[in-house]
Amino acid sequence: MNEVVIEVQPRSAVGSAASRRLRRADLVPAVLYSGDRDSVAIQVPRKVLLDLFKQGGHENRIFMLALAGTDQRRHAMIRELTLDPLTNQVTHVDFQRILMDRKIRVRVHLELEGTPVGVKTDGGILDFVTRELEIECLPGNIPHEIKVDVSGLHINEHLEARQVTLPDGVTLLGDADRVIASVSHARIEEAPVAAAPAAEAPASA
Repeated sequence: MNEVVIEVQPRSAVGSAASRRLRRADLVPAVLYSGDRDSVAIQVPRKVLLDLFKQGGHENRIFMLALAGTDQRRHAMIRELTLDPLTNQVTHVDFQRILMDRKIRVRVHLELEGTPVGVKTDGGILDFVTRELEIECLPGNIPHEIKVDVSGLHINEHLEARQVTLPDGVTLLGDADRVIASVSHARIEEAPVAAAPAAEAPASA
């Protein structure tokens, strides 16, 4: 696992006015939630977050938060991002502390692979129904995405969550019968039927 270290600073002032002052100084207010422990108010340099987001894949990513000026370090994930609706800039970050030896629940995106037989030979249509799965695993085993092979699907066949091959150490949560993808006949749109011409009114005497 490629661990990314983010240096954060403690934040003593809270509230809307204090948060605005931080943003003007290119700092983003944040909170580290620790489950059964009290949450900790921190601040993160905006440039650090921008550089991370440019790399992509920050969803379900494990970070090492290092408190500046101390030897305190905590593994964490981003729980929620708040964006400015006008500028789309990050205005607040919620981090969730995690323990590397304790399983967590996350949602992971699915990626379909292959062209179904029903599409390739029978002219069917592939419907991607469920695009992510909820799983449970150790933080170090979280997959970036889960690939699903749909090449064997014929017309009127579907693939369920229970049939998805999961990486080692990963357990499926939720409804195992949910449909991931299906192949159906292409819909043939019927030509609109022209309305019958209205009968002419009889000429008046």
